[in-house]
Amino acid sequence: MNPSVSETPALDMKYARLQAILRDLGSALVAFSGGVDSTLLLKVAYDTLGDRAVAATADSETYPREELEQARELAALIGCRHIVVRTGELHDERYAANQPDRCYHCKRTLFAELQPVAAELGIGAIIYGAMADDIGAHRPGHRAAAEFAVRSPLIEAGLGKQEIRVLARRLGLPNWNKPSYACLSSRIAYGERVTAAKLRVLDDAERFLRGLGLTQFRVRHHETIARIEVLPEEIDTVIAHREAIVARLKELGYVYVTLDLQGFRSGSMNEARQPQRAEIMLVE
Repeated sequence: MNPSVSETPALDMKYARLQAILRDLGSALVAFSGGVDSTLLLKVAYDTLGDRAVAATADSETYPREELEQARELAALIGCRHIVVRTGELHDERYAANQPDRCYHCKRTLFAELQPVAAELGIGAIIYGAMADDIGAHRPGHRAAAEFAVRSPLIEAGLGKQEIRVLARRLGLPNWNKPSYACLSSRIAYGERVTAAKLRVLDDAERFLRGLGLTQFRVRHHETIARIEVLPEEIDTVIAHREAIVARLKELGYVYVTLDLQGFRSGSMNEARQPQRAEIMLVE
């Protein structure tokens, strides 16, 4: 973490701006995943609005099983009311088809479930943890948020990931340095159907790797191939456990187990959608 960001007047101003935005809302239902972004948003919302801030977490096959329990623990630590909403993304053919707009249909499902919850509680605004670094990236979920008038206070306050981590640590949140995460469906190559069975395999595969001490990583699913992305400094850990990793992932159904030498990068499945800078020539 860059020490220069830790305590600056600019960051204090953004924090004050976030508090003002939430105060102006009067009440908020926070789409709460348990990641550092939504946790900071929930913490500041509850500190600002009290019981008029409520957390709502989606429960579905697209999220690892332990994530829901962690979200419950964090909400209890913050002290706010926490509601779990069962979502059925896989029942939406547009989501299951796994095209590049998959996240749009996911967020539509979530926000459609949250709207009546907010109305029943008498809460005027639904908010979620999109942040400034997301601007300009491939984030179809932003379109769904706009359609449902869901606010993104972290973006409005101009807060990026590093600043969010600094504020989360300052406020005593235990997950301030939690690695970035995304739903399990993001591991499946576009065009390959998302199914509950594939998501369970990915959940089991990543839980196994996490147990080896890896921190920021992904298991990318390409039909019979598992492509593992890890931080460059953790490649040695993968090599050291190579035989166990291969055995476990083959046990889960993969034919080939590969290590991506580029290392971990968020959104790597989008690379196949982008034009290549240079054509690779194959010469016999």
